[in-house]
Amino acid sequence: MTKLTRIDPFAEFDLFSDWRRPLATPRIRTISHRSNAAAAWRPAVDVRETADTYAISFELPGTEKEDVSVEVHDNVLTVKGEKKASEVAEGERRHHVERVYGSFTRAFTLPTDVEGDAVKATFRNGVLTVEIPKAEEQKPKVVPIDA
Repeated sequence: MTKLTRIDPFAEFDLFSDWRRPLATPRIRTISHRSNAAAAWRPAVDVRETADTYAISFELPGTEKEDVSVEVHDNVLTVKGEKKASEVAEGERRHHVERVYGSFTRAFTLPTDVEGDAVKATFRNGVLTVEIPKAEEQKPKVVPIDA
């Protein structure tokens, strides 16, 4: 017997969900590689921009600073970590568990106008904030024309 598969012809358009934003505007794009198993634990993220920096905040309740790593390589910011489950004491039975545990990886393609070597990260009250400073704008160089 043949199994029927539902096809969503508009799924590809999700790639272009920000089509109204001008292409010249620098932006931070999420690189997403999620499977159904990985969908269980994925920290919420806020992305902000000021005149001098981009800031990405990760909501990591119940995660220790030592269990999180931040890396910038080839203009990609990668944050990895693990939220560990609490241990079950001997003789203890759990009747209901809604909290999610496990490892996670979030990656963001950074705009070209950032200083990747000057990234700073702070972890306070279960929130990891990564600040990426913008590079100084390069002024146009006037090239003299020789005769």
